[in-house]
Amino acid sequence: MFSVKLSLLTPRNWLHKPSLNPWRRAMFESLQADDLDPHLTNLSVRNIVPRQNWIEVFAIARPEWVLYEATLPNLADAEWEECFSRRFLPGWRKWKKDGRWKPAFLTALSLVIHRRRTRCTADEAWTRYIVLNRNGSANQLEASSRNFSPAALFHEIKVQSDLLHLDTRIRVVVQFADVRILALGVLHKPRKSFRVNANACLLLHPPDISLAKLRHPTPSSSHVEYPKHTPGGHDKRRVTTTGLEEDGGIWVGSLMLVAQLTNPTLVRAEEEDFELVTGAGHSQYCSFTWPDLWAIAPWMADKVTKRIEGAGLGLD
Repeated sequence: MFSVKLSLLTPRNWLHKPSLNPWRRAMFESLQADDLDPHLTNLSVRNIVPRQNWIEVFAIARPEWVLYEATLPNLADAEWEECFSRRFLPGWRKWKKDGRWKPAFLTALSLVIHRRRTRCTADEAWTRYIVLNRNGSANQLEASSRNFSPAALFHEIKVQSDLLHLDTRIRVVVQFADVRILALGVLHKPRKSFRVNANACLLLHPPDISLAKLRHPTPSSSHVEYPKHTPGGHDKRRVTTTGLEEDGGIWVGSLMLVAQLTNPTLVRAEEEDFELVTGAGHSQYCSFTWPDLWAIAPWMADKVTKRIEGAGLGLD
């Protein structure tokens, strides 16, 4: 059960010193535990618990718990919108149908559960993805959701780019509560610099400036420091002091970005490359669009020289 000090239960303390909020740490420790504390399920009936805590909880809690077990707090519409923005990619705002944010949030959670458990694609027949080209442009493309395979799609990109002789490398860019963003590309030691994809390198290894932690949406604990590196083994966007990847290569050709529906509790830190797109729980995807790219990598907005809808002339 939650253990808090009665001397800290004064709302004035939270207003002037949020670190004194006695509920926050206990609530998050319960969420990270294998067995969720049953007292958390009905804690929202206590008006003394700050509503801000629930916004943060709903950003990372299991969708099944939120929908089927938890007693939902009485939040304002703006607070439900914040819940939505903290949890989902901007592209998911399309599920907001009736003008209110609570049903939009719950509908999106229901879709997550449905898509994880079945191969039904009725809610999204076409899955969008983005390709960063080495010439600085980027394409937003789409493929049938029924047989969506990032590996197969990137194989065709490699054929077009005359890179079929090189292995496909896959990296987790960032993990959220329901999806993780994957990057598929090629590492090589090119003799000529024109093959290097500067934007691919910049996306995976952000500039060493004071970038703020991402909050909309909120990364899972495995990537809590994103866009900076998060220690612990899950964040494998490694790079050496020389600017090269761990095997001495650099990103060349195109880089493909997709959003994979996944359950963070099933993700293993040792997964690498094709292990990220094969096996149980790794076959479902959702769209990754322009707003999603700018949300997870705002520093890329002025680096993409041309945004192309469809194949166009950007692919290289």
